[in-house]
Formats: sequence, C-alpha cells, structure tokens
Amino acid sequence: MRYAERAFIGSFTSAGGRGIVAADVDPETGALTVTGASDELPDPSFLAIAPGGAVLYAVSEAPEGAVAAFDVTGAAPRLLGAPAPVHGAGPTHLALAAGQVVTANYSDGSVSALPLRADGVPDAAGGVVRRHHGSGPHPERQQGPHAHQVVPAPDGRRLLAVDLGTDSVHVYALADGALLRRGETALAPGTGPRHLAFHPAASHVYVLGELEPTLTACRWDAEAGALEPLGATPVLPAGAHAPSHPSGIAIARDGRFLWAVVRGDDSIAVLALDETREKPEPVTTVPCGGHWPRDLALDPQGRRLYVANERSGDVTWFDLDPVTGVPRLAGAVEAPAASCVVFG
Repeated sequence: MRYAERAFIGSFTSAGGRGIVAADVDPETGALTVTGASDELPDPSFLAIAPGGAVLYAVSEAPEGAVAAFDVTGAAPRLLGAPAPVHGAGPTHLALAAGQVVTANYSDGSVSALPLRADGVPDAAGGVVRRHHGSGPHPERQQGPHAHQVVPAPDGRRLLAVDLGTDSVHVYALADGALLRRGETALAPGTGPRHLAFHPAASHVYVLGELEPTLTACRWDAEAGALEPLGATPVLPAGAHAPSHPSGIAIARDGRFLWAVVRGDDSIAVLALDETREKPEPVTTVPCGGHWPRDLALDPQGRRLYVANERSGDVTWFDLDPVTGVPRLAGAVEAPAASCVVFG
C-alpha cells in the first residue's frame, strides 16, 4: 500500500549515502517506509519540493556545484534532464522563488538563481550569481563568505541568504526574474549563522548560529525588507558538551514552539515563544536519537519532527506533545549519511 504523504531524504553519496531516498509516510504512526532511491546526482545534500509534489529539486554539494530536478511520482526519484551548473562552489541549500531555483553556495560564498523551463528543469544557460564579501573572527571557518541557506520571505517579494562566514543575513528582492541585492544585517561577531526560520505570523525571524550555539530573534519589516536583531538566546543549557554546532531549525504551525538540532551535543533544543515572539524561552533538550543531526523537519500536519542524523546513518522521528512542545522518540529508519528530510 502506498500512502498519499511522502518523504524524501537527501544524503552524501561520497560518504555511502544512497542519494535521494523516497519513502511513504504512515499517517497514523509517522513511520517511514523506503520505496526507492536515486544516486544519479552526487551528494544531494539538500532538497526542495515543488508545489503539487510531482517535482523535487536537489543541490549537488560538490566543488563544481549543480542543481537538478527529479520526477518523484514513482517509487524512486527519476532525473529530469541534465543537472545544471550553478556557477558556485559547494551549494548547501536551495529554494524555489519567483519562477527560479536559488542556491546558497557555501564554498565560495555566493547565491545563484537559475530560471526554470516550462518542464520544470533548471535552465543551465540562464541565471545570475551574487557573490558575498567579508569575513568573521573565527580563524578557520570565517576567513571569507560562506552562504549557507536561502529562504523566500512569506510574501514572496524578498529572499534572505544566511552567510556563516560574514556573520550576516543578506536580503534580496525578487522581481522579473532578477535577484537584486537590497541590504545586509549584521549579527554578533563569531555567531556563524547557518539557518533561519520565519514565524508563521511573518513578523519575526529566528537565526540559528552554528559557531555559537545561540538563536537570534529578529523583527522583520516586510515592506522595507529589513531585519532588526533583538537579542540572542542560548539553545543549550549551561555545562552542555562542547564543541556543539547547531544545524537545523523548525517552528510550530501555531508559532508557540521552536526546535533546533545540535550536532556534538546530539540533541533537540525546545524553546517556547510568547505573544511578543521576541524572547524565546528555553524549555528543555532531548536526545536526537542518533549522531550528528544535520537537519530537522516538521511534518505537514505539525504533529511530528523528523531528524536526519548524518553520522549514525538514520532518520529518527518524534511525536510532539501539543501542550509542552517536547518531542518523544517514536521510531527510526536506516538512511546512510542522511543530510535532510522534506515532505511532498
């Protein structure tokens, strides 16, 4: 029996991963049942699903980065056309915005935007590349820019690019197929911002640091396309194991809770958000169920969290307490070198 809801797991083929893994999701238990995989694209470390769920996009996190489209209507993903070069090195994240696929290219600190053809395949001949500039105080990780994530604003008018190397979030405007630089918001030096998430009300943004395990709350001005940092909150309790590197973030559909996964500590941090949305309050941390959690995802119903544990080679899932927001481990599935989970 095939379930209507499906999950897709990205993984590092260079570390023994199967590429893009497709799985059915049991609507009652949340359990994942693998149906097939595709290793046609090297190191598809991050994925994005198109509206309608028939096409999935993946980056190839390689020195000569690429992005590719897959038909995911069958048991296993099927490559659509040839992968398109992004003209950036080491893409780690991608998003769909304004008829384009946009990638964050970690190794050279750039953001690429490629138009999509009528069949949904990225156009290798088109696109633009915006390169970031700057550095941070970390002697090894911040010698130059390292774009790590791209997220469209809820109204679709702006795109936010998180740069670990420059301790900043870049803001771009999206119009007529263009990617226009509109500003840059500085965060605390040495934070190493990795990922961010918008509050469901679209009034605030939360930026997760990788080099400093903190969460920075920001006010978002949609009209001006500007971020205003409000303050940082630790995501780990005092005395937590070091070194620890936060990696992924998710926010409850009703905006009451926020979760972050932390590598090294191998935990899920739970934070509560009050009506002001400006001062996340740590609630607790729980084990992630594996080793080196690289990303996490909230299921479409908002009832469960799924964690991609890269080094233990599995995806774990958790039932969420609707009152406290605390996750409870419910199951796991083998997924060598897992890097992300998306739903379609």
